[in-house]
Amino acid sequence: MSHLRLTMAQALTRYMAQQYIDIDGDAVPFFAGVWAIFGHGNVAGLGEALYGARDALPTYRAHNEQAMAHAAIAYAKQMRRQRAFACTTSIGPGATNMVTAAAVAHVNRLPVLFLPGDVYASRRPDPVLQQIEDFGDGTVSANDCFRPVSRYFDRITRPGQILKALPRAMSVLTDPAECGPVTLALCQDVQAEAFDYPESFFVQKVWRIRRQPADALDIAELETAILEARKPVIIAGGGVAYAKAGCALGAFATRHSIPFCETQAGKGAIADTHPRNLGAVGVTGTDAANTAVREADLILAVGTRLQDFTTGSAGLFNRHAKIVAINVQPFDALKFGALSVVGDARAVLETLDLGDYTADPAWTEALSAARKAWDAEVDAVIAPEGRATEPRVLGALMRAIDDKAIVVAAAGGLPGDMHKIWRTKAPGGYHMEYGYSCMGYEIAGGLGVALAEPEREVYVLVGDGSYLMMNSEIATAVMMGVRLTLVVIDNRGFGCIHRLQNATGGEGFNNRLADSHHAVLPDIDFVLHAGSLGAHAEKAGDIAAFEAAITAARARGGVNVVVIDTDAVPGTAIGGTWWDVAVPEVSDSSRVRAARAAYDHKLNAIKDPSA
Repeated sequence: MSHLRLTMAQALTRYMAQQYIDIDGDAVPFFAGVWAIFGHGNVAGLGEALYGARDALPTYRAHNEQAMAHAAIAYAKQMRRQRAFACTTSIGPGATNMVTAAAVAHVNRLPVLFLPGDVYASRRPDPVLQQIEDFGDGTVSANDCFRPVSRYFDRITRPGQILKALPRAMSVLTDPAECGPVTLALCQDVQAEAFDYPESFFVQKVWRIRRQPADALDIAELETAILEARKPVIIAGGGVAYAKAGCALGAFATRHSIPFCETQAGKGAIADTHPRNLGAVGVTGTDAANTAVREADLILAVGTRLQDFTTGSAGLFNRHAKIVAINVQPFDALKFGALSVVGDARAVLETLDLGDYTADPAWTEALSAARKAWDAEVDAVIAPEGRATEPRVLGALMRAIDDKAIVVAAAGGLPGDMHKIWRTKAPGGYHMEYGYSCMGYEIAGGLGVALAEPEREVYVLVGDGSYLMMNSEIATAVMMGVRLTLVVIDNRGFGCIHRLQNATGGEGFNNRLADSHHAVLPDIDFVLHAGSLGAHAEKAGDIAAFEAAITAARARGGVNVVVIDTDAVPGTAIGGTWWDVAVPEVSDSSRVRAARAAYDHKLNAIKDPSA
């Protein structure tokens, strides 16, 4: 067997460049590249190796470690987990900056390879710059923070260890059930150490994301459960998008007249115009969808982890309904005591044989009428007349953009409004990070989406709070020449949490700028700031001016920023359901005591629906 003498870092990059993925019969490089911010923990070893591999494995420079990881995560999400990026940093703050992003990838089941530099394996210069010293454990480093937010974690302390670690990493990154972030902490001395690697280690490998079939007995039990139901409803989760099962679910719903609704991650897998689509479900749901799950005798949860926003804090579902969960991950399929069908969403839906079964026509017709009534309510709140509100901004954006455009958002009030209001006209047109609801994801995420689908227009919706938290990748987007439009909705504070604070009896405190400790209220010029990073930026004075600015941005191309002021106090009153946010049992405030009484009443109603 012939060998190649390479440094560990050189072998790592050579191996990565030879990993391919089968996408519809074509072998495509699995890694689209590496996001890197270099420091003393990775520049000499991995940096040198990446330079040598730059043609096969391009390296992209970012401005913030967390942001570059968000871009990688958004890319993987938009690519339906079929391709990914790696991210490398130095040890210390560069590494720990990525931990929040690792949590985003972990919650959303998305592949990204984290390659943070680590301390010296030899411990010869121990402690090195930025090293965390644990007084009771000599094996601890800052990178141990990645352990709970990684699907697979390894620390490379010998150059030969990557012969085992890299295939294990790839198996996780391409596994539909175990998919998530992988962290390989690279000791900085080991990155530069040479080893004789077998040439066979660098032979091109084509991975395939398998479509796991369900057990035949589970399929039979599922078919029986549906055939016995009069009022079944489907909840479409992110697994529908990842499995590319939108067409299969849409056809199944049409064939059997079964209504369906969408989680945040599932929204956009099927066009909003599908006749059985009731829209968003749960805390940020439509009246039609929430009515369906309250009345259903069978809830078919497809590719969803059934988090509290979907289930109305476990209080939305009909308590007498049977729940069936189709999921590639048994952990998710067992929730809520569901009949679990473990398998790929598309494979399961295409396997089901229900004959000429259809749901109760009277019920489905009533839900269709409820959906039409909901659309009329939405039309009213997004109408261009009146002062600028978040829903009116969304309405103007929907009118101004291309049907195939992609919208990106993550945190604040926007996810709630968009889940209810946004009408996705083409699959993949709705990109919401609401698994972790991470402020600061939006702009970097938009960059990742634009890299994934450069032929489509990408619009990032971000509040002023998230913009101030992380905006540096505007400069990266300009530098990379991507096409990206940012909509900055300025309500002068954390408006969403201000509303929640008021709803739970609290006084306005520390959310709006005006309610925070200050000597002088800042007059923040987002236009000037975005322009200083290289974007074309302007402020719209009203909804008509905003719509015109979006139209002009489409013609201009490049990176554009449009700022518009809105009011932090009002929210979208239509739709939704209860969300369990605990209110203090004891308080001097009469408002808080009243909110607690309402909270207790709701808890009792969930326990006893007749109360």
